[in-house]
Amino acid sequence: MMSFFTENTAEILLKTWEHLYISFIAILIGTLLAVPLGILLSKTKKITKIVLTITSMLQTVPSLALLAIMIPFLGVGKTPAIIALCIYSLLPILNNTFTGMQSVNENVKAAGRAMGMTPAQSLRMVELPLAMPIIMSGIRLSAVYVISWATLASYIGAGGLGDYIFNGLNLFKIDLIVGGAIVVTLLALVVDFLLSRVERSMIPKGLRIQGGRSS
Repeated sequence: MMSFFTENTAEILLKTWEHLYISFIAILIGTLLAVPLGILLSKTKKITKIVLTITSMLQTVPSLALLAIMIPFLGVGKTPAIIALCIYSLLPILNNTFTGMQSVNENVKAAGRAMGMTPAQSLRMVELPLAMPIIMSGIRLSAVYVISWATLASYIGAGGLGDYIFNGLNLFKIDLIVGGAIVVTLLALVVDFLLSRVERSMIPKGLRIQGGRSS
């Protein structure tokens, strides 16, 4: 197994970069779509159930099937893979954004209004900072999912670490399968750790102090 890493170091780094690139773009687009939509849903609850049901249904579509559906419309390569992964990233971010916005104490929002804040100012200065740790938790969860699912992007020629796993399956080489799986797992763990630090840094200082005292 060690020979796999020593003999393919440069290629592993390239495949890891491709994997990260696909995952990062998908998460970025998913975040830019899901966070504003989640905020909107928290303000207009009439369509909340419909939107969440649709995103839940999209996530139940098998990964390989969704990638295959993309081929007639977008061909093969990174673009269809990014769009498919973006679709999978939406639900956790959307759910957590909606939950985070709903969790903001009404008394806190009322205090902001009493100070003369406009709805936009209250959203930017009060609600979003308080909801951000929960929103970030959804982004973190989606990032781990997407890094794992990006392995399947190799199926439509998008590259990444999935190339090792699919090549290993085709050539019956266990070292390629296990080596690729190990790198994907380590990548997901590292990203999860880094985002957990970002998530913690977004907890308002007062809440961190309270949490420290209560423990």
